[in-house]
Amino acid sequence: MKIILDCERMKYPHTGLFEYCQQLGNALKALKEPKDELGFYLNPTLRHHFNENDFFVDQHGLQKFLFPRLKNIDLWHTTYQLSRYVPQSSKIKRVLTVHDLNFLYEGKSAAKVKKYLQKHQENIDRCDHIVAISEFTRQDIIKHLRIGDKPISVIYNGCAPPLLLPEATPAYLPLKPFLFALGTVNPKKNFHVLVALLYNNDFELVISGKTEPDYVQKILNEARKHGVEKRVKITGPVTDTEKCWYYQHCEAFLFPSLAEGFGIPPIEAMTFGKPVFLSDKTSLPEIGGDCAYYFHTFDPVDMQHTFVAGMDHYHQFQPAERIRQHAGQFNWSNSAKAYWETYKNTLNG
Repeated sequence: MKIILDCERMKYPHTGLFEYCQQLGNALKALKEPKDELGFYLNPTLRHHFNENDFFVDQHGLQKFLFPRLKNIDLWHTTYQLSRYVPQSSKIKRVLTVHDLNFLYEGKSAAKVKKYLQKHQENIDRCDHIVAISEFTRQDIIKHLRIGDKPISVIYNGCAPPLLLPEATPAYLPLKPFLFALGTVNPKKNFHVLVALLYNNDFELVISGKTEPDYVQKILNEARKHGVEKRVKITGPVTDTEKCWYYQHCEAFLFPSLAEGFGIPPIEAMTFGKPVFLSDKTSLPEIGGDCAYYFHTFDPVDMQHTFVAGMDHYHQFQPAERIRQHAGQFNWSNSAKAYWETYKNTLNG
């Protein structure tokens, strides 16, 4: 069979979708049977993220309006749930991965929620098999969208092995023991509530990821209000090696997100055996299981109690190895195996 993996969203570096496409693509290649062919749909300037000898279908912006006819393609895997780059031929089977319906939890107006649901429904209607990246997302799809008798599977994301280079250090080196948070720095990630955790200690708070200026200002305003602005550092995007340095050296990893379809950063931190503090929202309890600590409210005093109790538990019981084992089940090889099985079932169904 000839499969195309849609990697169009790799045009946005330092994002979860970039990581998803690159890691899944390489894992699928590693498990490909000789009789099968795997190609990548992406902009020609991005080929270097794979092997130049791989099979590519070139992506161009105008194709969202007029998609080219493709010959001898058996299955197209759409990796972005709102993609407008979808082949029209009924001869090509389609697998659609839905990462989340986060817009349901972001306080959007009823009109905007309806519009987003309509856009999702269009791609649901055009696919043959739906994949959700968590059971939470699967239940959201079933509840809010019409799937009819289409099969819907859960395939968890993987977590790439850490990229540790002994001589590599990040551009910003913390001056004190520090807490680490990673993700797109926007309101959904809820990072501003973390400032309260700097009460009654001397930790720095390092927040890394692509930034939205208005929200960065909100975090800094919160830091000034608590008198800890000198201990809050927002680095912007970081490289893989910088990210891993922060994971390796932080005292704890913090992820108070309000809406996640999966949440790769908590699993990445767990591969280092670190204590991980998550919100109890959407899919995060499913991913963190009983190896994470959870904020049940964002009241500053309550968060401080959760953090202190969690750190005391971590230091008393030393669960680092159990945390690493939990993270180990989320790997791209397992994800790729499940996707190859999905591709085969879709073509044979």
